[in-house]
Amino acid sequence: MRRLLRAFRVRLAALLDHASRRVFPEAEGPADMWQRTMMNEAIEAELRELKPAELDAAEISGAGRASLGWRSFTSLDYPEFDLCAPLETGERFDVVVCEQVLEHVVDPNAAARNLRGLCRPGGLVVVSTPFLIRVHELPMFGMYDYWRFTPRGLRTLLEGAGLEVESVGSWGNAEAVLGNLHRWSSLRRWHPMHNEPDLPVQVWAFARNPS
Repeated sequence: MRRLLRAFRVRLAALLDHASRRVFPEAEGPADMWQRTMMNEAIEAELRELKPAELDAAEISGAGRASLGWRSFTSLDYPEFDLCAPLETGERFDVVVCEQVLEHVVDPNAAARNLRGLCRPGGLVVVSTPFLIRVHELPMFGMYDYWRFTPRGLRTLLEGAGLEVESVGSWGNAEAVLGNLHRWSSLRRWHPMHNEPDLPVQVWAFARNPS
């Protein structure tokens, strides 16, 4: 009887996993992720309003915003560039983009201060972090998962570094939380896009370095 019950449970788990993959299929990459769709649109719109062709930009640990046509673009990647270590480069930028990084740094306060340090006076710092998202780590690359920030928490972090926060956004809903429990789900037409402020899966902010 126990053997039959165990076999039934295994079969049921397989059926549920198959159904889940049909409803919440695996995303092919960050640009395809359901949970990042609204955040990506908001950040893209804000950056395009800045007239990128006239600005120098840097992105921390990535190059997702490189295609916007900046005057110059620099990707600062770990471990060559450590966002928590004292800044060694004297180069400064008009826009500093830091997406999906702060949850992985050991010292987010030091990281926020360095984001300001990389930004020219009057320049813009763009930050995004997950909130209601499962722990995700890649130890072989030295990437661990330490923190989560609510909208209020992200504002407090950036203001503590001396930045002037212009706005904080967030997006999420119960279905998106469920759909990303076991895999990073790709957006499909049946996925709801309404926002439930108390269930954010992504949080982002735009902040100025005081001139």
